[in-house]
Amino acid sequence: MNRFLSLARVFGLMLMVFSVTYALPILTSLSYRDGTVSLFIEDMLLTLAAGGLLWLTTRKFQRELKAKDGFLLVVLAWTGMAAFATFPLMSYLKDLSFTDAYFEAMSGLTTSGATILTGLDELPPAINLWRHELQWLGGMGIIVLVVAILPVLGVGGRQLFMAETPGPMKESKLTPRITETAKNLWLVYAGITVICIGSLKLAGMNWLDAICHAFSAMGLGGFSTHDASIGYFDSPQIEGVLTIFMLLAGINFATHFLAIHSRTFAPYKHDIEVAPFLILIIASCVGVAFYLWQQGTYADYWTAFRHTSFNLISAATDCGYASVDFNQWPLFAPLWMLFLSSVSACTGSTGGGIKMMRTLILVKQSQLQMLILTHPTTVNPLKLGNMVIPSNIILAVLGFIFVYFMSVVILTLLLVISGLDFVSSFSAIIACINNMGPGLNQVGPAGNFAGLTDFQTWTCTLAMFLGRIEVFTALILFTPAYWKK
Repeated sequence: MNRFLSLARVFGLMLMVFSVTYALPILTSLSYRDGTVSLFIEDMLLTLAAGGLLWLTTRKFQRELKAKDGFLLVVLAWTGMAAFATFPLMSYLKDLSFTDAYFEAMSGLTTSGATILTGLDELPPAINLWRHELQWLGGMGIIVLVVAILPVLGVGGRQLFMAETPGPMKESKLTPRITETAKNLWLVYAGITVICIGSLKLAGMNWLDAICHAFSAMGLGGFSTHDASIGYFDSPQIEGVLTIFMLLAGINFATHFLAIHSRTFAPYKHDIEVAPFLILIIASCVGVAFYLWQQGTYADYWTAFRHTSFNLISAATDCGYASVDFNQWPLFAPLWMLFLSSVSACTGSTGGGIKMMRTLILVKQSQLQMLILTHPTTVNPLKLGNMVIPSNIILAVLGFIFVYFMSVVILTLLLVISGLDFVSSFSAIIACINNMGPGLNQVGPAGNFAGLTDFQTWTCTLAMFLGRIEVFTALILFTPAYWKK
């Protein structure tokens, strides 16, 4: 029992930290006088009070967090904070059900970008900013933020960081102290976001749109202040700026830190994921644009290349912006984009899916297996660049891929059996579990997830959650071994 009370104490601290994030929409409401300042103040105080009460009643149960505690606390943090994040949405949108509000909040925090809301252009600026701030906070990770600013967590901070950080190479760190690593990652993340805001303003956005879209671009979340998403602006300059920052956000932020710290591009060259990430995306842009041009979707190649590049990069990095309704393209193109959303984003980026590192390990392991079949006595370790991949990492990757695809199959079948057509079901789950956003057909870029039943909405919410914490962190809680002392 003391173990759970200790976790409740830490969660109370997290809620108090989370309550501070209401300050930005409060300032926005005051600036725009949109009439929402009182509801944000009330919701901030409610969150602060809940966290404070939880901490006060459990503060004497302070103990060092163990590795297994990190998994439970990460699950509690993401599900619990999403519940508190619904307060502003439900306070302003009186007809919004808790199911839909929780879906929207989870979509924000997991940086999925799937939405059930319409009339985004008419929402108060503070409400729109709140949605985008959730994506910015969720991009680098709430747990990483807490570890960075609450050294009171002590040794337990490492357990949280390892449980929450995505990717197969969790042991890599920038500094000996995990708190310093978290701070460095957040400083780089915030710095690039500021540059993105300025660039979008220069490209033609107003300040509110620039801030909101910088938040969702760096978090690779894909929320927009307009129902037509980026198509609202119809601006090659804005699309170009967002394309650059989506690509930056799709690369490991530890690599960005090392590049800034060393004042050289060498870290990008040494990062074994960057070159395959860029080559795959650039080749796909060129090839799909040619395909759409040949199919007559666009009259000339460069128009096809403009729309292909932005929407394909948005999908491949799991951002989810749309400048056109790619659901109307020949089916191969959007299906290829869904595939890229599964494999492209780098480890340590704000993107989702399998990650490029796991993709490379799978490709290398397949090549190695074929070599062993033809030369059974060969002893050849799996290497990426100059790095030998340990067998335990290979097995972990294979296990993750199996669980990932089984999750896709089971959740897709749940949507199909509930009455949703197969293409909508499959694309919705792929988009949600990869934290990409729009799918195809009913949940395509020209529509949204509002037409789903409550059961279908909760299924997609579960997919977003599983994708963000990479499945194992949640499933491990259902194993008997986890609960044994």
